[in-house]
Amino acid sequence: MKKKAFYILSILFAASFSILDASAQTSTDRLLARADSARLQYDYPSAARLCQEAVDQDSTARAKAEDLLIMSQNGLRMMDFCSQPTVVAKQTFPLKDFFLFYPLKNNSWRKTPNQLDSLGKDDLAGAVYIPEGAKDIYYSAEDEDGIRNIYRTYLADSLWSAPMLINEQMTSSSDEIYPMLSPDGKSLYFASKGLYGMGGYDLYVSTWNPETKDWDVPVNMGFPYSSPYDDFLFINSEDGRYSIFASNRGCSKDSVCIYVLEYDGMPVRKAFSDVAELRQLAALVPANDPTRIDNGSAVEDQDPKSEETRLYIDKIKEVRSLRDSVSRFTSSLDNLRNEYSSASDERKAELSATIQEKELLLPELNKTLQASVKELQAIEMDFLSKGIVIDASKLQAKADKEVVGAASGYTFSRNSYGPAPKLAIRKPVRKFDYSFMILPEGRFAENNSLPEGLVYQIRIFTQSRKATIQDIKGLSPVFERQSGNKFIYSVGVFRSYKDVLANLNKVKKLGFRTAEITAWNDGQGVSVANARKLEELRLYTVVIYPENGQSLGEAVMTTIHEHSDKDLVKSVENGSVVFKAGPFENKEEAEVLLNALKALGSVSVSLAESD
Repeated sequence: MKKKAFYILSILFAASFSILDASAQTSTDRLLARADSARLQYDYPSAARLCQEAVDQDSTARAKAEDLLIMSQNGLRMMDFCSQPTVVAKQTFPLKDFFLFYPLKNNSWRKTPNQLDSLGKDDLAGAVYIPEGAKDIYYSAEDEDGIRNIYRTYLADSLWSAPMLINEQMTSSSDEIYPMLSPDGKSLYFASKGLYGMGGYDLYVSTWNPETKDWDVPVNMGFPYSSPYDDFLFINSEDGRYSIFASNRGCSKDSVCIYVLEYDGMPVRKAFSDVAELRQLAALVPANDPTRIDNGSAVEDQDPKSEETRLYIDKIKEVRSLRDSVSRFTSSLDNLRNEYSSASDERKAELSATIQEKELLLPELNKTLQASVKELQAIEMDFLSKGIVIDASKLQAKADKEVVGAASGYTFSRNSYGPAPKLAIRKPVRKFDYSFMILPEGRFAENNSLPEGLVYQIRIFTQSRKATIQDIKGLSPVFERQSGNKFIYSVGVFRSYKDVLANLNKVKKLGFRTAEITAWNDGQGVSVANARKLEELRLYTVVIYPENGQSLGEAVMTTIHEHSDKDLVKSVENGSVVFKAGPFENKEEAEVLLNALKALGSVSVSLAESD
């Protein structure tokens, strides 16, 4: 009886803890839901406070809460540096082809999947911008892990270069889309949801550095360009009048808004502390000032602007509209006739009257169409008599364009897709992988020289003849050195004694029972004992590239202090500001900080070694 009572109490005790855990979990979920709602309403102070409560309350939800906390803190900091652009126009378009309404070159958007973006399944990025005559293309495509990165290819002679990633600063753990060069080629705009941001895609700009011949660390464009929603595809118009970007803030799932702003080359930043004011700023309400609008930059127009040409285009549209009407009317009449053949007697009487009525109207519609066609032909004959040469294909294309927003002053004109790209791309030169591996078929090193600095190898055997692939039993990379009439074979390039020791038994298990560790310093053989002493003297530094090019954010500083007590030094290298944490005598300690900073996703980091 006692055992049974004890068993029941145990179950109740465990159940009570389960209920408490579920209650705590539910409470944490509610906190995070409220925090995310506050973030989406631009209430970053409340979002940060609620996230911190969730972090303190439930350690199991720490990772999710900290991610949301970082986004909220980023938004809070960006409230101190807000731009106030003048909004010229705002228009909603379908997500599937909104980019066609940008004032860019016609026939330049190429549908995906295509040669550069072979997958092309991103919800937001459905095309690649490749204008006719381009010799330098920046585009977004998925890597082998399914993450979208920015690549570049350029025309060299008759071949395009093998696509390559831009640089480390513009490559995050999440997606980057819609890279667009400024008209002067000095700025690269793109959207990322993996860099320092407020959630979703934020807008970034990177500036070309002529000294380093590379793109500088990208900077978040801040409010009101970036928001807690998805913001992407930023351009400046070629005439320098407008800045244009798209966002799904306040839109349905299948649509986006295109915002047209007055270009501001020297924006004055202002701190916003009032959430309602920030929300109003981010709403980007048009100024409704016609003097700020110039439709010449909104609509591509390479054709004559004469009255005759305008009338000709209007007549083309009229003829097309009438032909569509006749086609729809005829199709409707055919459907009624088909229904009549199988209808009941009562229904036939009703259908007969309708059919007769439509048959009487059809000749009148055809007559109107024929008259309109004759008027169009008359205009063409008038052009010929006056010696006016017209490009029919261009005028036809212009008549085909869908025009939106004319009533509000700024006209969005729909461009057409261009043909799929056909680029003769140079095949990438595959670099030999010098990582230690055991493969189905072994590989000899392409270059038998060793890298500078301290390295370890595993000597596998020495013999009087050259080794074959079968001799090395799947090891890679195997190095060959000759001493007199003997050939010496070693495998791997290891930077620490710990790494080489961890792989020694793997080599011995393949049958190389006499395998042993050797050491080299700047290509010269040294004893393993001396190598280990040299290794103890090696120092490591974590190099941090600030997101805004000048300073480190609060989240980064907190992470550094939590994972290291080393000095943090600010310096300038190649014209760019960098921060260095260290020195670390132990590589593992340095990597703890390195990985913690990488997990933030808001800064780029690397590990430097020195003796």
